[in-house]
Amino acid sequence: MAKTILIAIISILLVGTIIIQPDAAFQASLQGLTVWWNIVFPGILPFLVLFELMTAFGLAHVTSALLSPAMNKLFKLPGEAAHAIALGWMGGYPAGAEATASLRKQNKVDQTQGQRLLAIAHMPNPLFMLVVIGAGFLHKPIVGIMIAAAVWLSALFLLLLLSIANIGAKNNVIAPSIETASPDKVQQSRLLGQLGAAMQLGRDQDGRSFGKVLGDAVTASVQKLLMIGGFMIFASVLAKLAQPLFAPILTKLNAPFIGPALFEGHIGAYAAAIWESPVGGSLLNAAAIAAVLAWSGLGGILQTGYTIAGTDLKLLPFAAFRMMHAVGAFLLMLLLWNPMSALLRYVTPPGTFPVFSPNQTDGVWDGTSVMTVSDMPLLWSYSITASLLLLAVFTLLHLASPRWRARRIRR
Repeated sequence: MAKTILIAIISILLVGTIIIQPDAAFQASLQGLTVWWNIVFPGILPFLVLFELMTAFGLAHVTSALLSPAMNKLFKLPGEAAHAIALGWMGGYPAGAEATASLRKQNKVDQTQGQRLLAIAHMPNPLFMLVVIGAGFLHKPIVGIMIAAAVWLSALFLLLLLSIANIGAKNNVIAPSIETASPDKVQQSRLLGQLGAAMQLGRDQDGRSFGKVLGDAVTASVQKLLMIGGFMIFASVLAKLAQPLFAPILTKLNAPFIGPALFEGHIGAYAAAIWESPVGGSLLNAAAIAAVLAWSGLGGILQTGYTIAGTDLKLLPFAAFRMMHAVGAFLLMLLLWNPMSALLRYVTPPGTFPVFSPNQTDGVWDGTSVMTVSDMPLLWSYSITASLLLLAVFTLLHLASPRWRARRIRR
């Protein structure tokens, strides 16, 4: 009752504020719409459609087969958790939260495992980091790869810390399931045989024809992007209306992106991308974007809260992990910037690294002009590099698992 009354009062106050400041609300809404329509929608829609197709034809099961052996030993999670992580990391939020809630409802993970899995599976869309931020906002696709590395590695590091802290806890549910693509449930002879069986398992579970899958993929992708667009526009308006409250703090910190980032991750990442950082140039911009994406905004957190409704998973620990993840991603980006730059310079074309300074925004999209496809840099070399890096990480995790080493010794 009290919660309902509070929400009603806040809604009335927001409506009143919009009526009092219609110009500010309109301009903020227009900015959110411009960023979403010009960059986010065309940048993510093709990938979302392809992701739905690949999931229907077993790609998520293949990834699960590679990651399953490492789940229990490294992260103290059952092999089934690999499926939720694969969906979350490839599809972006809230796909990971949906898969985690499904596993909890099926009693394949206990509450403690579910909380850790929920935290690690909630990740930004990888193509948003590479295409929208790297190529669209910053016009430097390589920065998208570096930001993604900081976000992912900081999440894994925090999960390892949580797993170590949870060593003494009792795991109640590590039950096998015939629906998962764990290597123990497919062919044991060779890795390629396991992956082929996992893909066939995913295809059999889906069962839809190609035409049906394609139609459903387009419909589901557009619905997700409409939801993202709604959150972006709403967050832009909220950030603008709440600006007087945060103005003293943001002025002292010289970080105006914090306001939008508090409410929504996509619009917050855009604000961090065009932020004129006082020192460090693109380094601080990249670190701020990594922190915003790791936080995901109140919008992303509320999406997760809606997804886990009906389970015993809690939203407050999830929000606390998001804050720790944001701090970790920011610090890791600062630490890894120079080493990653030195490494990636050998595999990327000349001139791909950010060179703009705080007072020079050449190559950074300002959100007001119309960006066309011809304005975007070619992404094939970066896509191949990112794909090879992910494939190498998955393969190393699989080969490093105790079960794989044990099978090699038996042979």
